[in-house]
Amino acid sequence: MLKVQEIRELIKLIDQSSIDEFEYEFQGSKLLLKKQGQYAGAAPNVSAPAYIEVQPQAQIAPAPAAPAVKEPQAATEMKEQDVIPVAKENLVEIVSPMVGTFYQSPSPDAEPYVKAGSKVSSSTVVCIVEAMKLFNEIEAEVQGEIVEILVKDGELVEYGQPLFRVKPE
Repeated sequence: MLKVQEIRELIKLIDQSSIDEFEYEFQGSKLLLKKQGQYAGAAPNVSAPAYIEVQPQAQIAPAPAAPAVKEPQAATEMKEQDVIPVAKENLVEIVSPMVGTFYQSPSPDAEPYVKAGSKVSSSTVVCIVEAMKLFNEIEAEVQGEIVEILVKDGELVEYGQPLFRVKPE
C-alpha cells in the first residue's frame, strides 16, 4: 500500500497535470484520484481538489458523488481568541493536504499548537490531520502570524479546505 507522503505527491502531480482521473491497484487495494472540475466563480483554469478513495479490493463500489466543499465558518460562530481582525486580501491560507480529522493539539489535554496571534515559521507544526489512523503533522509552510482558525477541533476536513489564515511577514 502507498504511504501517505506518496499519496500527497501523486495528488500534487495530478493537480498540476491535465490528467482528470488516476487509478492504482496493488495487493487487493485500490486508490482512485479524480479531479472534480471547476469551482463555481473561480478564476479560469483553477481546478477543484482531487477526490481520494482508498478501499480494499473486496469492498470496491462505484465512486460516490463529489464531496461538498465546506464553506469556512462565519467569524460570529468562532470563539473570540480564534479571530484577529485584519484585511483579508493580504492573508495566506494554510489548507489541508488530505481528507481527515482536524486536531489542534497533540493530545486532548494538551495546549493547541497555535492560537490566533501565534507567530509561525514555515516549519512550525500548526495542527494534526488524522487520515486512515495515521496522525499527520501539518506545517505552516509560511512565515507570519495566525489571524484566524477556520475549523474546530475534531472536525472532518476535505483535501484543500482552508484551516488557518496567516498574515505573512
